[in-house]
Amino acid sequence: MKILKRILIVIVILVALPFVVALFINKEYDVTREIVVNKPRAEVFDYVKHIKNQDYYSVWNMADPTMKKNFTGTDGTVGFIYHWDGNDEVGEGKQQITAISEGERVDMDLKFIRPFDGDAHTYMATKDTTGGTKVIWNMKGYSNYPMNIMNLFMNKQLGGAFEEGLTNLKNNLEK
Repeated sequence: MKILKRILIVIVILVALPFVVALFINKEYDVTREIVVNKPRAEVFDYVKHIKNQDYYSVWNMADPTMKKNFTGTDGTVGFIYHWDGNDEVGEGKQQITAISEGERVDMDLKFIRPFDGDAHTYMATKDTTGGTKVIWNMKGYSNYPMNIMNLFMNKQLGGAFEEGLTNLKNNLEK
């Protein structure tokens, strides 16, 4: 009976621990990665401002080649909306271009529907640098409790996906 009671206490602690830890984790996340592409800034910006081009560099777009896509508006312009519905890895959501500073930055809002509901703001920016164009990819968002415990891993997971995507972008543009 004592052993069973101890096992039960350990199980309760293990289940409760993430909820307690989440109380102390920041609910906001902010992840940025960058890469230098050896191409002129105008060419690089014209590529990244078109959401449809993410099919060729974003790890999420490439994770489900059969995902359903719906587009509203003119790609590369403010108001363009991309809706996706894919497998469990990419889920469902929509991305909308909210602002463009031509040649410099494109801002987008993301609405995640599945597997988790959430909102985020992302941008891609380009800057002149020695040897080409620096591309900066950023995402900021907010995670409600207790899902904010995932923010402990956000910089590594999301950042890793950004790094892979930026490497794909660089390889595609420098061909």
